[in-house]
Amino acid sequence: MPLYTTAANPSFLPDAVSALVVQPAQRMSVAAAAVGGPPAIIRGAVESSNVFRVPVVTTDPTAAWTAEGAAISQSSPVLDQEEAPYRKLAALTIVSNEMARDSDPAAQEFVGQGLARDIARKMDLAFFGTNAAEPTLQPQGLEDVTGVTEIDAGASLSSLDPFTEGALNVAGLGDPSVRLAWVANPADALALATLKDEATSNRALLAPTANDPDGMPIYTIAGAPLYISPAVTAGTVWGIPSGRVLIAVRQDATLERSADAYFGSDSVGLRCITRVAFAYPHAAAIQKVTVTV
Repeated sequence: MPLYTTAANPSFLPDAVSALVVQPAQRMSVAAAAVGGPPAIIRGAVESSNVFRVPVVTTDPTAAWTAEGAAISQSSPVLDQEEAPYRKLAALTIVSNEMARDSDPAAQEFVGQGLARDIARKMDLAFFGTNAAEPTLQPQGLEDVTGVTEIDAGASLSSLDPFTEGALNVAGLGDPSVRLAWVANPADALALATLKDEATSNRALLAPTANDPDGMPIYTIAGAPLYISPAVTAGTVWGIPSGRVLIAVRQDATLERSADAYFGSDSVGLRCITRVAFAYPHAAAIQKVTVTV
């Protein structure tokens, strides 16, 4: 339904698209937070490509203890690459010309946040889900990735042991720079948050350790933050290792306006478009804790 309102400023969603739409969308996206921050903006030579390529070292060069003055043994890494095609994520909203011409900054922010919420929602649904229904339109999601490390939690999330196992799996990569983040469906997050430290105790195993920028409590499991998203399938909790899962944006979001298709309703269409890719260069580092029914 078109939005109708009037106020006192002759501007509407000016060219500061980044502040009104892009930055809020990245902040709202649980996927962006879980991979370690806002999606990277990929520029330069790759602008001529429609595929995001990630170099992967499958075998490291080797070092050896060497006697003084002796020749140093040569070794070479084995290189490969992960390829992920960019897919277009677009949003369209219709507003009346009265609002477009007379809206104040509050109305601009209202519509901008609406676009940002929908972009973040669609990005999370794609990232934590599957592209089986639209393989040529949507990036591969976590549910499409083969070779992830699967951990059986049993019939219910009644213990934190599976998460300790996942955290130790990531620690076993031998790279202290890798950080783990857990992402759960709200129902599973509630099940974890209500676990008690003893059968006769009311003391929860999990307690908020801090608050996010919006004031929401941040829980940690096995030292890793727990994020909550309805985009995650109930019964599955993902462990996302930083640097081993990537989100790339090929082009900054663009906002265009047109009244052509909405001439008869005296309205204007606002279209926001961006192109993103998801890459999983080290699938085995991804932890998938699953409740088996």
